[in-house]
Amino acid sequence: MSPLLPRTGARTGARSGVRAGSRTGAGTRRNARSARLALAATALAVVSALTLTACSGSSDDRGGADATVRVGLVLEPTSLDIRTQSGAALDQVLIDNVYQGLVGRTADGDVRDVLASAHEVSSDGKTYTFTLRKGTTFQDGKPVTAADVVWSLQQVKDDDSYVDSAKLARVTSITSPSDGVVVLRLAEPDSDLLWNLTGRAGLVLEQAATNDLSDSANGTGPFEVSSWKQGDSLTFSRNDDYWGTAPKVGKIVFRYITDPSTAVNAMANGDLDVLNPVDGTLQSQLQGNQDVTLHRGKTTDKYTLAFNDAQAPFTDERVRRAIRQAIDPKALIKAIGGTGVEQGGPIPELDPGYEDLTDVDAYDPDSAKQLLAAAGKSDLDLTLTYANVYPATIGDVLKSQLADVGITLKVQRVDFTTWLDQVFTKKDFQLSMVDHVEARDFGNWANPDYYFGYDNAEVQALYARSIATTSETEKVEALRKAARIVSEDAAGEWLYTATEITAVRKGVTGFPVDGGNSRLDLSKLALG
Repeated sequence: MSPLLPRTGARTGARSGVRAGSRTGAGTRRNARSARLALAATALAVVSALTLTACSGSSDDRGGADATVRVGLVLEPTSLDIRTQSGAALDQVLIDNVYQGLVGRTADGDVRDVLASAHEVSSDGKTYTFTLRKGTTFQDGKPVTAADVVWSLQQVKDDDSYVDSAKLARVTSITSPSDGVVVLRLAEPDSDLLWNLTGRAGLVLEQAATNDLSDSANGTGPFEVSSWKQGDSLTFSRNDDYWGTAPKVGKIVFRYITDPSTAVNAMANGDLDVLNPVDGTLQSQLQGNQDVTLHRGKTTDKYTLAFNDAQAPFTDERVRRAIRQAIDPKALIKAIGGTGVEQGGPIPELDPGYEDLTDVDAYDPDSAKQLLAAAGKSDLDLTLTYANVYPATIGDVLKSQLADVGITLKVQRVDFTTWLDQVFTKKDFQLSMVDHVEARDFGNWANPDYYFGYDNAEVQALYARSIATTSETEKVEALRKAARIVSEDAAGEWLYTATEITAVRKGVTGFPVDGGNSRLDLSKLALG
């Protein structure tokens, strides 16, 4: 999710986020807040104009509690509707910063309490009890109630057009038996439930709010959405009434720059304080800059060459294995500037169930030719369709490597919206390539309706077992077995796991450098 992998559940149409249950009498606090946000948005236009004209200005003279931090990102959301809009571009900036749930994630990938002060899981894994944290409020000043939590989770569960609705499928009831307590009951254990509640499925919204989610937000987090200039930038302002620790900066301006050279130039010239990620082939342009530090972080970004497994010629395992053996991941990683490590299978190193599978269908062009000949496909024409937010280098390298074994590859780079419609939704493709950024998303390989088209009953059974168990050891073992089957079945080719380069200007602290393509918790961001 470059920040991309899109999620299922996207929709268009009437219910673009206007919430049921309109409110009367907004109150003086909300009016004051609205006026403050309007003033902040107006002031931002002036501040942005001034800062962007002073291209070489140092961060040092802009620091302090009211500082504005300028962050360069790649993929801009097409809507701010956290409920229905697919794509990790929303998760990347809105979750943790604007929206929160009962629980969240730590930097190390563990689960932490957020709007809940505590949670308890029954010994049989079928009952989850959350005690709400006292004093939490929405950004319009209204208190967070158990009724808001129950309504929020029930909405996601009941509406399958909401992103991640299926992640609450095992939940049979969501209730509040007493003030400040929410209980989830399950028909069977779900070892991923707490993790899933750290994402979109678990976000808490205000039941009475009437704002349009497509272009505004009313969350509980430390920052508010103050303006969105589509095609350019998204601006957050500090939530001065935040229930938790106050943010250390006044504003964050996310500038969306799809051209890697333009982004690096902006960082080098002082137009940005942070750039995430830096194109590996251009990192030398920032090395030696005394005002900029390059950080190399770990990710769960799985750059995946997807086969349309439901269609010929990918229904033939020999063709799938031949393509895998024709690709040299080391050469590809070198071509992109070294910003990756070999993966070999569907689970990256940071996720439960990881096993080094790089020896499965390893690079062997001679064997690839033999497999193609055995399949009667020695002269094969294929088309690779992928979004143009990814480097052309990837397509060029794959085209060259496949040509060495007799496969003629036509490369089509399309805009992301076209990719979403053609490949992800309509499954009209032969080969595609995308960065699947989300952690713990192996379930895609156990879903025959996913755009991969991969359908293996044994994998599905093992994945179901990993979810149903209450034992972490059994969970990991089931995932490991399933991942090996997927790799040995050559269901796709895992080109590499990205190692993310983040450029940070002198004086900026608290910016996450691990996993930034999927989630950026900026609660500790500061500009000294």
